[in-house]
Amino acid sequence: MTLTPEQRITLHGFNNLTKSLSFNMYDICYTKTKEEREAYIAYIDEQYNSDRLKRILETVTDIIGAHVLNIAQQDYVPQGASVTLLISEGPVVEVPTESFAESPGPLPESVVLQLDKSHITVHTYPEYHPDEGISTFRADIDVSTCGEISPLKALNYLIHSFDTDIMTLDYRVRGFTRDIQGHKLFIDHDISSIQNYIPDEIKRQYDMIDVNVYQENIFHTKCKLRQFDLNNYLFGYTKDKLEPGEEREITDRLKTEMDEIFYGKNISRASSNTV
Repeated sequence: MTLTPEQRITLHGFNNLTKSLSFNMYDICYTKTKEEREAYIAYIDEQYNSDRLKRILETVTDIIGAHVLNIAQQDYVPQGASVTLLISEGPVVEVPTESFAESPGPLPESVVLQLDKSHITVHTYPEYHPDEGISTFRADIDVSTCGEISPLKALNYLIHSFDTDIMTLDYRVRGFTRDIQGHKLFIDHDISSIQNYIPDEIKRQYDMIDVNVYQENIFHTKCKLRQFDLNNYLFGYTKDKLEPGEEREITDRLKTEMDEIFYGKNISRASSNTV
């Protein structure tokens, strides 16, 4: 559906559409010993503690043009953190037409766009396999907005804020708003894929799959890094320190883990290389 700027400002009352973006990222690491696992978890907890996560969400708030009303944050024992921001409508100088285009959003800089009564949350989930030597870190970020601007404009910055092996992205527009004739509008901007909000240089780094339900305004994209360098997945040492035969075994374990997360199912190692 293509709406002109005039149609966008002749709604009957407030724009009641709710637009929700879920950004889920995964970092995967091989940790051979208990000590390595504990060191990896400690590193993740330090890198992504609630203070740093709060700063990331505050920047997202700036990008989508909102005001922070309240912040709740918590670092958990033994690991993990959560931050929730309640945000309200920001001052509107003008509503730029580029906010409705399918394009990557800005990196940190001042952007003023309309927003009202919304929230942003992040939760982290460090964990490890009981005996496979695999540790993973997942961060779930949800940006929910009301009004005209889509939270997809924050996606570019979020991708740049995390070292991401796998990303799962979901976007949904819920509810409806009315024009001045009373006709319902169930979406107020064009969108064919979340990929259109990801910069080309990022897309070239990932294999990507879309699962979209256009008639329901539900959009899903998942991404997995194309290049694999084992040195990027060893915590505290490089592959030249491995025993003969270990490199292939560890590579197989890591790739299987990544495939399972990407495809959302358990995969036997014998078949993982054929997926």
